[in-house]
Amino acid sequence: MAPGLTGTAPTEPNQPHGLLSKTILPDGIKTSGQHPPLYDKIKPWGAFPLQIEGPTVWRAEDYVDKPERWIHHFSVEEINEIAEAADLFLAKGTPLTGITKENFHLPQFSSRLTSIRAELLNGKGFILFKGFPVERWGNHKSAVAYMGLGTYLGYFVSQNGKGHVLGHVKDLGEDSKQIDKVRIYRTNARQFFHADDSDLVGLLCIARAEEGGESDIVSSYGVYNVLRKERPDLLKLLTEPVWYFDRKGEVSEGEDPYIRASVFYLEHDDNGRVYSKWDPYFVRSLTRFSDQGIIPPLSPAQVEATEVLEEVCKRLSLHMILEVGDIQFLSNEHVLHARTEYKDFAPPAPRRHLMRLWLATPEDEGGWKLPFQDSREKKRGGIQVNDTPPVAHLDAE
Repeated sequence: MAPGLTGTAPTEPNQPHGLLSKTILPDGIKTSGQHPPLYDKIKPWGAFPLQIEGPTVWRAEDYVDKPERWIHHFSVEEINEIAEAADLFLAKGTPLTGITKENFHLPQFSSRLTSIRAELLNGKGFILFKGFPVERWGNHKSAVAYMGLGTYLGYFVSQNGKGHVLGHVKDLGEDSKQIDKVRIYRTNARQFFHADDSDLVGLLCIARAEEGGESDIVSSYGVYNVLRKERPDLLKLLTEPVWYFDRKGEVSEGEDPYIRASVFYLEHDDNGRVYSKWDPYFVRSLTRFSDQGIIPPLSPAQVEATEVLEEVCKRLSLHMILEVGDIQFLSNEHVLHARTEYKDFAPPAPRRHLMRLWLATPEDEGGWKLPFQDSREKKRGGIQVNDTPPVAHLDAE
């Protein structure tokens, strides 16, 4: 359990409140949460590019045999600097939710993280770190060090209705077939290609599975270009706000249990980049509403679009296996990611366990200009239910 959680959350959404201890939430700002797009800012099909070019478009063959282009092995000096910052933070007794760049000093490694942040936002959109000593440090120090790194990339946002800003990808025995209730990261089922509800996502491997649980990523721009060439009819459909996404009960009072949105958008400036927001599990789980006529069911063309999108993602994807001590950071703006089904080791061996971060990068700090009402907010995106305060447990619950 997270230590020292006291006080209450704000009554005004996303505003400083003065009621929650500053050690828990230093800036007094909570996660913005899920919102429908601003429909008047959704650009028509004719505004979308015929082809996307530039550093955000990549192919698996550009990296599969060139690990030096996307893998960074922590040096002894880097680990020592991170360890010193983590020890100083732990000595103060501050809750994990209170970690910031100001109380997690990295005088040397911070410059590397600044360049990595730029590459995540505006370059290839992914990196894999190796050599984080999680077995030597244990879960608590590892979590502090990992979240400390995260503060240099973005702002923590809640990943579920319970306020988890440190998430845990782990099989808790929940039924993956109940997709209207269950979040797939809490099962061992395959995760299809998707993007999370944040600008960046991080995964730290604490324990591996016996079989499976391997990672695949793909440039959504590469996918876009293939669809534009092979199936422009389906790509056009994916740019239209005719897709309903389930919120699986993680809603605040007065909010709809689903969101009508597009899959591909353009930024809301004149030279806007293509932005993708997709998770097929959240599209397929809405029959409880469509069966009652509350929302339309998926059309045959939409069903085909989901299938073709997944097939193209698989065709273009870069495969990787996360070892213990690996950290994967990805952009959710222009990279989609997936996970294979997995099988854990038999007890007493630990179950597969990844610590997850969702990070926000607001517009005024170089973030993308998204067609959503919270695009300018510091902690945009994420999942926020009413005034649930942030928590950072050291294991799944």
